[in-house]
Amino acid sequence: MLSPADLATLPFDDWVNAFVRGWLVPNFRPAFRAAQVPVTLVLNNLNAFLLFVPMLLTTAAFAAVAWRVVGSGMAIFTLVGFAFIDMIGLWPETMTTLAMILTSVIFCAVIGIPLGILSARSDRMWKVMRPVLDIMQTIPSFVYLVPIVMLFGVGMAPGIIATIIFALPPIVRLTNLGIRNVRGDLIEAAHAFGSTGWQMLWDVQLPLALRTIMAGLNQTLMLALSMVVITALIGAGGLGLVVNTGLGRLDVGGATAGGVGIVILAIVLDRITQGLAEKAKIGRVSLGRSLLGLLRFQGSGGSGSGAQIKKAG
Repeated sequence: MLSPADLATLPFDDWVNAFVRGWLVPNFRPAFRAAQVPVTLVLNNLNAFLLFVPMLLTTAAFAAVAWRVVGSGMAIFTLVGFAFIDMIGLWPETMTTLAMILTSVIFCAVIGIPLGILSARSDRMWKVMRPVLDIMQTIPSFVYLVPIVMLFGVGMAPGIIATIIFALPPIVRLTNLGIRNVRGDLIEAAHAFGSTGWQMLWDVQLPLALRTIMAGLNQTLMLALSMVVITALIGAGGLGLVVNTGLGRLDVGGATAGGVGIVILAIVLDRITQGLAEKAKIGRVSLGRSLLGLLRFQGSGGSGSGAQIKKAG
Protein backbone atom coordinates (compact mmCIF):
# COMPACT_ATOMS: atom_id res chain seq x y z
CA MET A 1 0.00 0.00 0.00
CA LEU A 2 1.05 3.55 -0.67
CA SER A 3 2.17 5.78 2.16
CA PRO A 4 2.83 9.52 2.25
CA ALA A 5 6.59 8.84 2.14
CA ASP A 6 6.15 7.18 -1.28
CA LEU A 7 4.79 10.41 -2.68
CA ALA A 8 7.09 12.95 -1.06
CA THR A 9 9.95 13.10 1.42
CA LEU A 10 10.47 16.20 3.52
CA PRO A 11 14.08 17.05 4.44
CA PHE A 12 13.00 18.36 7.84
CA ASP A 13 16.41 17.85 9.45
CA ASP A 14 18.05 19.82 6.64
CA TRP A 15 15.58 22.65 7.17
CA VAL A 16 16.38 22.80 10.87
CA ASN A 17 20.13 22.68 10.21
CA ALA A 18 19.83 25.47 7.65
CA PHE A 19 17.83 27.60 10.08
CA VAL A 20 20.10 27.07 13.08
CA ARG A 21 23.53 26.77 11.46
CA GLY A 22 22.96 28.88 8.39
CA TRP A 23 21.00 31.80 9.84
CA LEU A 24 20.54 31.78 13.62
CA VAL A 25 24.13 31.05 14.70
CA PRO A 26 25.95 33.43 12.31
CA ASN A 27 23.57 36.33 12.94
CA PHE A 28 22.58 36.03 16.58
CA ARG A 29 25.24 34.07 18.45
CA PRO A 30 26.83 37.24 19.94
CA ALA A 31 23.40 38.26 21.25
CA PHE A 32 22.86 34.81 22.75
CA ARG A 33 26.29 34.88 24.37
CA ALA A 34 25.53 38.30 25.84
CA ALA A 35 22.20 37.03 27.19
CA GLN A 36 23.97 34.50 29.39
CA VAL A 37 25.88 37.20 31.29
CA PRO A 38 23.18 37.68 33.98
CA VAL A 39 22.92 33.92 34.41
CA THR A 40 26.68 33.62 34.79
CA LEU A 41 26.76 36.47 37.31
CA VAL A 42 24.05 35.00 39.54
CA LEU A 43 25.42 31.47 39.25
CA ASN A 44 29.01 32.40 40.08
CA ASN A 45 28.00 34.49 43.08
CA LEU A 46 25.70 31.81 44.46
CA ASN A 47 28.26 29.09 43.91
CA ALA A 48 31.03 31.11 45.57
CA PHE A 49 28.77 31.93 48.53
CA LEU A 50 27.65 28.33 49.08
CA LEU A 51 31.21 27.05 48.86
CA PHE A 52 32.42 29.78 51.22
CA VAL A 53 29.87 29.08 53.96
CA PRO A 54 31.03 26.26 56.27
CA MET A 55 29.31 22.93 55.84
CA LEU A 56 28.01 22.88 59.42
CA LEU A 57 26.44 26.32 59.08
CA THR A 58 24.71 25.44 55.80
CA THR A 59 23.44 22.17 57.26
CA ALA A 60 22.15 23.93 60.38
CA ALA A 61 20.36 26.54 58.25
CA PHE A 62 18.65 23.91 56.08
CA ALA A 63 17.74 21.83 59.13
CA ALA A 64 16.24 24.88 60.85
CA VAL A 65 14.16 25.73 57.80
CA ALA A 66 13.07 22.09 57.47
CA TRP A 67 12.08 21.97 61.15
CA ARG A 68 10.18 25.24 60.82
CA VAL A 69 8.17 24.44 57.68
CA VAL A 70 7.96 20.63 57.75
CA GLY A 71 8.76 19.21 61.18
CA SER A 72 11.38 17.61 63.35
CA GLY A 73 11.52 14.42 61.27
CA MET A 74 12.56 16.31 58.15
CA ALA A 75 15.08 18.34 60.16
CA ILE A 76 16.73 15.13 61.38
CA PHE A 77 16.76 13.73 57.84
CA THR A 78 18.42 16.92 56.61
CA LEU A 79 21.12 16.72 59.27
CA VAL A 80 21.83 13.05 58.60
CA GLY A 81 21.61 13.38 54.81
CA PHE A 82 23.91 16.38 54.56
CA ALA A 83 26.37 14.77 56.97
CA PHE A 84 26.39 11.66 54.77
CA ILE A 85 27.05 13.75 51.65
CA ASP A 86 29.97 15.43 53.38
CA MET A 87 31.41 12.13 54.62
CA ILE A 88 31.43 10.61 51.13
CA GLY A 89 33.34 13.65 49.86
CA LEU A 90 30.69 15.21 47.65
CA TRP A 91 29.89 18.40 49.58
CA PRO A 92 31.48 20.86 47.06
CA GLU A 93 29.71 19.14 44.15
CA THR A 94 26.43 19.25 46.04
CA MET A 95 26.77 22.98 46.68
CA THR A 96 27.54 23.55 42.99
CA THR A 97 24.42 21.59 42.05
CA LEU A 98 22.40 23.61 44.59
CA ALA A 99 23.72 26.88 43.12
CA MET A 100 22.69 25.72 39.64
CA ILE A 101 19.21 24.77 40.86
CA LEU A 102 18.67 28.04 42.73
CA THR A 103 19.85 30.08 39.74
CA SER A 104 17.48 28.23 37.44
CA VAL A 105 14.53 28.62 39.82
CA ILE A 106 15.21 32.33 40.31
CA PHE A 107 15.15 33.01 36.57
CA CYS A 108 12.16 30.71 36.06
CA ALA A 109 10.24 32.66 38.70
CA VAL A 110 11.27 36.04 37.29
CA ILE A 111 10.20 35.01 33.79
CA GLY A 112 7.38 32.55 34.52
CA ILE A 113 5.24 34.39 37.07
CA PRO A 114 4.77 37.52 34.90
CA LEU A 115 4.02 35.29 31.89
CA GLY A 116 1.46 33.40 33.97
CA ILE A 117 -0.15 36.65 35.09
CA LEU A 118 -0.35 37.94 31.52
CA SER A 119 -1.81 34.60 30.37
CA ALA A 120 -4.44 34.72 33.11
CA ARG A 121 -5.49 38.26 32.19
CA SER A 122 -5.64 37.67 28.44
CA ASP A 123 -7.23 34.69 26.71
CA ARG A 124 -5.41 35.60 23.51
CA MET A 125 -2.08 35.51 25.32
CA TRP A 126 -2.94 32.12 26.80
CA LYS A 127 -3.83 30.72 23.38
CA VAL A 128 -0.34 31.70 22.22
CA MET A 129 1.44 30.49 25.35
CA ARG A 130 -0.28 27.12 25.67
CA PRO A 131 1.16 25.39 22.56
CA VAL A 132 4.58 26.90 23.29
CA LEU A 133 4.52 25.43 26.79
CA ASP A 134 3.32 22.10 25.41
CA ILE A 135 6.31 21.97 23.08
CA MET A 136 8.73 22.98 25.85
CA GLN A 137 7.42 20.23 28.15
CA THR A 138 7.22 17.39 25.65
CA ILE A 139 10.54 17.77 23.83
CA PRO A 140 13.04 15.30 25.38
CA SER A 141 15.53 17.06 27.60
CA PHE A 142 18.54 15.85 25.61
CA VAL A 143 17.25 17.61 22.49
CA TYR A 144 17.84 20.99 24.13
CA LEU A 145 21.56 20.36 24.45
CA VAL A 146 22.57 20.54 20.77
CA PRO A 147 21.12 23.99 19.92
CA ILE A 148 22.20 25.31 23.33
CA VAL A 149 25.80 24.33 22.64
CA MET A 150 25.70 25.89 19.16
CA LEU A 151 24.20 29.16 20.40
CA PHE A 152 25.76 29.55 23.86
CA GLY A 153 28.78 27.25 23.89
CA VAL A 154 29.58 24.79 26.66
CA GLY A 155 29.86 25.22 30.41
CA MET A 156 27.66 25.81 33.42
CA ALA A 157 25.86 28.92 32.15
CA PRO A 158 24.61 27.25 28.93
CA GLY A 159 23.51 24.32 31.09
CA ILE A 160 21.51 26.71 33.27
CA ILE A 161 19.85 28.24 30.20
CA ALA A 162 18.81 24.78 29.01
CA THR A 163 17.48 24.08 32.51
CA ILE A 164 15.47 27.32 32.55
CA ILE A 165 13.81 26.46 29.24
CA PHE A 166 13.05 22.92 30.40
CA ALA A 167 11.74 23.86 33.87
CA LEU A 168 9.77 27.01 32.98
CA PRO A 169 6.36 25.60 31.90
CA PRO A 170 4.99 24.43 35.32
CA ILE A 171 5.28 27.81 37.01
CA VAL A 172 3.67 29.58 34.02
CA ARG A 173 0.81 27.08 33.88
CA LEU A 174 0.08 27.06 37.61
CA THR A 175 0.35 30.84 37.97
CA ASN A 176 -2.20 31.16 35.18
CA LEU A 177 -4.40 28.47 36.79
CA GLY A 178 -4.21 29.98 40.26
CA ILE A 179 -5.23 33.47 39.12
CA ARG A 180 -8.01 32.18 36.87
CA ASN A 181 -9.44 30.12 39.76
CA VAL A 182 -9.89 33.10 42.07
CA ARG A 183 -13.56 33.26 42.97
CA GLY A 184 -15.62 35.49 40.74
CA ASP A 185 -17.59 37.06 43.62
CA LEU A 186 -14.34 38.37 45.13
CA ILE A 187 -13.35 39.90 41.79
CA GLU A 188 -16.79 41.53 41.49
CA ALA A 189 -16.55 42.85 45.03
CA ALA A 190 -13.13 44.35 44.33
CA HIS A 191 -14.52 46.01 41.19
CA ALA A 192 -17.49 47.31 43.18
CA PHE A 193 -15.19 49.01 45.67
CA GLY A 194 -13.26 50.72 42.91
CA SER A 195 -10.04 48.69 42.98
CA THR A 196 -7.64 49.30 40.14
CA GLY A 197 -6.25 46.42 38.11
CA TRP A 198 -2.94 46.57 39.99
CA GLN A 199 -4.67 46.66 43.39
CA MET A 200 -6.84 43.70 42.47
CA LEU A 201 -3.83 41.72 41.30
CA TRP A 202 -1.63 42.52 44.27
CA ASP A 203 -4.23 42.46 47.06
CA VAL A 204 -6.73 39.86 45.89
CA GLN A 205 -5.59 37.58 43.06
CA LEU A 206 -1.96 36.89 43.96
CA PRO A 207 -2.63 36.14 47.65
CA LEU A 208 -5.49 33.79 46.75
CA ALA A 209 -3.39 32.08 44.07
CA LEU A 210 -0.29 31.77 46.25
CA ARG A 211 -0.68 28.09 47.08
CA THR A 212 -1.06 27.17 43.41
CA ILE A 213 1.91 29.34 42.46
CA MET A 214 4.00 27.65 45.16
CA ALA A 215 3.00 24.26 43.75
CA GLY A 216 4.26 25.42 40.36
CA LEU A 217 7.51 26.59 41.95
CA ASN A 218 7.93 23.16 43.53
CA GLN A 219 7.45 21.42 40.18
CA THR A 220 9.85 23.83 38.51
CA LEU A 221 12.47 23.11 41.15
CA MET A 222 12.16 19.35 40.67
CA LEU A 223 12.46 19.67 36.89
CA ALA A 224 15.48 21.92 37.33
CA LEU A 225 17.13 19.31 39.53
CA SER A 226 16.60 16.60 36.93
CA MET A 227 17.91 18.81 34.12
CA VAL A 228 21.08 20.07 35.84
CA VAL A 229 22.19 16.45 36.06
CA ILE A 230 21.79 16.02 32.29
CA THR A 231 23.57 19.29 31.52
CA ALA A 232 26.79 17.75 32.81
CA LEU A 233 27.01 16.37 29.27
CA ILE A 234 27.73 19.89 27.97
CA GLY A 235 30.25 20.90 30.62
CA ALA A 236 28.15 21.71 33.69
CA GLY A 237 29.58 20.54 37.00
CA GLY A 238 28.14 19.33 40.27
CA LEU A 239 26.69 15.95 41.08
CA GLY A 240 25.67 15.39 37.48
CA LEU A 241 29.32 15.40 36.49
CA VAL A 242 30.03 12.79 39.18
CA VAL A 243 27.28 10.55 37.80
CA ASN A 244 28.35 10.96 34.17
CA THR A 245 32.00 10.37 35.02
CA GLY A 246 31.05 7.18 36.83
CA LEU A 247 28.99 6.12 33.83
CA GLY A 248 31.85 6.76 31.42
CA ARG A 249 34.32 4.80 33.53
CA LEU A 250 31.85 2.07 34.52
CA ASP A 251 32.50 3.14 38.11
CA VAL A 252 29.32 1.91 39.77
CA GLY A 253 30.41 3.18 43.18
CA GLY A 254 31.07 6.73 42.02
CA ALA A 255 27.86 6.89 39.99
CA THR A 256 25.85 5.54 42.93
CA ALA A 257 27.42 8.04 45.31
CA GLY A 258 26.48 10.92 43.01
CA GLY A 259 22.98 9.52 42.59
CA VAL A 260 22.47 9.23 46.34
CA GLY A 261 23.61 12.83 46.79
CA ILE A 262 21.07 13.94 44.18
CA VAL A 263 18.31 11.97 45.91
CA ILE A 264 19.06 13.50 49.33
CA LEU A 265 19.17 17.02 47.92
CA ALA A 266 15.96 16.44 45.95
CA ILE A 267 14.07 15.16 49.01
CA VAL A 268 15.17 18.08 51.17
CA LEU A 269 14.29 20.72 48.58
CA ASP A 270 11.00 19.05 47.68
CA ARG A 271 9.79 18.77 51.26
CA ILE A 272 10.81 22.32 52.13
CA THR A 273 9.04 23.84 49.13
CA GLN A 274 5.95 21.71 49.79
CA GLY A 275 6.02 22.86 53.40
CA LEU A 276 6.24 26.49 52.32
CA ALA A 277 3.21 25.96 50.10
CA GLU A 278 1.28 24.49 53.02
CA LYS A 279 2.34 27.34 55.28
CA ALA A 280 0.79 29.79 52.83
CA LYS A 281 -2.60 29.54 54.49
CA ILE A 282 -4.47 31.09 51.61
CA GLY A 283 -7.35 28.82 50.84
CA ARG A 284 -11.04 29.36 50.39
CA VAL A 285 -11.92 32.83 51.55
CA SER A 286 -15.41 33.81 52.62
CA LEU A 287 -17.07 36.67 50.76
CA GLY A 288 -17.93 38.45 54.01
CA ARG A 289 -14.35 38.58 55.22
CA SER A 290 -13.12 39.66 51.81
CA LEU A 291 -15.67 42.48 51.69
CA LEU A 292 -14.54 43.53 55.16
CA GLY A 293 -10.96 43.66 53.92
CA LEU A 294 -11.97 45.72 50.91
CA LEU A 295 -13.90 48.12 53.14
CA ARG A 296 -10.83 48.59 55.31
CA PHE A 297 -8.77 49.14 52.15
CA GLN A 298 -11.11 51.90 51.02
CA GLY A 299 -11.26 53.44 54.48
CA SER A 300 -7.49 53.61 54.77
CA GLY A 301 -7.10 55.18 51.36
CA GLY A 302 -5.14 52.23 50.05
CA SER A 303 -2.36 52.13 52.66
CA GLY A 304 -1.53 48.75 54.06
CA SER A 305 -4.00 47.11 51.69
CA GLY A 306 -1.99 43.92 51.15
CA ALA A 307 -1.81 43.09 54.83
CA GLN A 308 -5.51 43.85 55.35
CA ILE A 309 -6.66 41.62 52.51
CA LYS A 310 -4.45 38.82 53.75
CA LYS A 311 -5.80 39.30 57.27
CA ALA A 312 -9.32 39.28 55.91
CA GLY A 313 -8.55 35.94 54.27
